[in-house]
Amino acid sequence: MRITDIQRCEVRPGRLVEWTLSPATVEVATGLPEDSRPPAYIQESHIRTAKCVREDGLFVPTWLGTAFDLPGPVDLDVLQEALRAWTVRHETLRSGFRWVGEELRRFTLDAADVSLSREDAGDFPDADDLVGHLQDRFDTVADALRWPNLIYTAVVRDDGASVYLAFDHSNVDAYSLTRAPAEIHELYAAGLAGTEPGPRATAASYIDFCEIERADADGIDGRHAIVGRWREFIHRCDGVLPSFPVDLGLEPGGPLPRQQMLCEPLADAAEAAAFEAYCRPYGGSLVGLLAATALIVHELGGQPVYRTVVPFHTRVKSRWSESVGWYVGGAPIEVPVERNPGFPDTLRTVRAQLQANRPLARMPLARVLSLLGADFRPTSPDLYSIVSYVDARGIPGAERWAELKAHGLLRVSYGDQVCVWVNRLPEGLWVASRYPDTDTAAKNLRLYVERLRDHIASVAHGSLPAVS
Repeated sequence: MRITDIQRCEVRPGRLVEWTLSPATVEVATGLPEDSRPPAYIQESHIRTAKCVREDGLFVPTWLGTAFDLPGPVDLDVLQEALRAWTVRHETLRSGFRWVGEELRRFTLDAADVSLSREDAGDFPDADDLVGHLQDRFDTVADALRWPNLIYTAVVRDDGASVYLAFDHSNVDAYSLTRAPAEIHELYAAGLAGTEPGPRATAASYIDFCEIERADADGIDGRHAIVGRWREFIHRCDGVLPSFPVDLGLEPGGPLPRQQMLCEPLADAAEAAAFEAYCRPYGGSLVGLLAATALIVHELGGQPVYRTVVPFHTRVKSRWSESVGWYVGGAPIEVPVERNPGFPDTLRTVRAQLQANRPLARMPLARVLSLLGADFRPTSPDLYSIVSYVDARGIPGAERWAELKAHGLLRVSYGDQVCVWVNRLPEGLWVASRYPDTDTAAKNLRLYVERLRDHIASVAHGSLPAVS
């Protein structure tokens, strides 16, 4: 689905209905004993970062969300039960954290104790007013430092409804959100028909994954080879994690800047297919996008080596494939571009880097940083800049995303890094980016996207030599 923000996802006027976890559910949660399963390192890092930034005097919303339409007159009782059933299915959505001194301790509700409260927020005849209200509500409720930190809404009209769900990032990643529309549609359709939804595998618990991953991570020390590889990479980055290597117009030591959003088509379906075919001998479109990025940022910024951290999912076993959670790690790569290599040579370099370093993504970076002993006190919600690629066409329901106006939602607030997401959809490639709100960053991100678009088109239309 297309990644965008709440301002650009075709919000239309209507009557707004909101659901949150009920007061009875919250009351039960306050008395729950500790769940011995620990937070994932990525969860703990996210929450501690939010706490640090808040203590520095800045409120930085970082929620994720999804939006999609339900056709026809909507039965709100049935929709409420579908939302409750979906929430119960994914254990992490009924789990939270409380501070015990300086430690984060988990608590988890039983499925039977989860219920939703519905409130009618009134009619919103103006779309801009509705967007502002939704963003304010999501900022307030889907906040890393509170619980519950999720909220469901529907904008109801005579011919259907638009559903908007928002979550603190600690419980979801983008892949989790792309699966939600089809699952909730299935539950809602079964509820309308008075039948049970079709057979579906039990969703494995992200909390179980957290326990397994944390135990593995806690089993290494500073002498581990993965820690050594990261130590060398960070040393070559002058002791920090890599930023996007172009001028962003930032003042050194200045306050955390506001961000802007860029989201638009990057290539049509035919061009996306041709680009993939060209890059397939070297690993496909991800390799191609990183190789093109390395060449483009060298043109724009002049850095002799493109260094970045590539995000990879950590759903390495099929049992986690239907699970909602934050299954993301990062692998460092270094691509020399000073001697202006051509695209085929850069493809080879990127492929070799990914093959050598992808296993590093299985070790949580927060654990590695703690073992390095460096002062990585986070002052920004993003530790580093990224260029991410996902082929989303195989996700259940992807063929209906355009019809249902399905979007993945990002909150754009503050940050000094550049994050770029490229998704392959049935209609082609879609790019979205968060970047610092400066004139220089806007100019250079525009140049980057235009040159990336041109590069993909030149590959697709046979303007580059064949890969051998």
